[in-house]
Amino acid sequence: MVSGFTFSSDTSRIDRAQVHAWLSEQAYWAKGRAREVQDAAIDGSRNYSVWNANGEQVAYARVVTDAVTFAWLCDVFVDESARGNGVGKMLVEGVIADLQPLPVSRILLATADAHGLYAQYGFAPAEDPNRYMIKQMKTA
Repeated sequence: MVSGFTFSSDTSRIDRAQVHAWLSEQAYWAKGRAREVQDAAIDGSRNYSVWNANGEQVAYARVVTDAVTFAWLCDVFVDESARGNGVGKMLVEGVIADLQPLPVSRILLATADAHGLYAQYGFAPAEDPNRYMIKQMKTA
């Protein structure tokens, strides 16, 4: 664990306003996301957070999963004030530990800039990326 920070998988603790602000204003993949869309995403997912010693949420991630065969790690965000302190590692370690008891055979994620972080936890480029396809629907 990282000194001065606490990991949580308790959805009721999430500072929804803060998470929405981070993602809708700062995250390249979610800029402009509406608050009601973010709240619905939280409600439909497994949620994770890291809190500092002052009780402020400083990181967030969520996982979309059927809890049996597949999981998608998404919306991973660490507040700028907490970066460089191991908070991102704490968050990813906590997510993986929470999913470990499940019979999930794979966790998928997409990143434009954190390949090194995820590689430390066994994530690797898809062996055959041509197998994966995406259908764009509405933007959220």
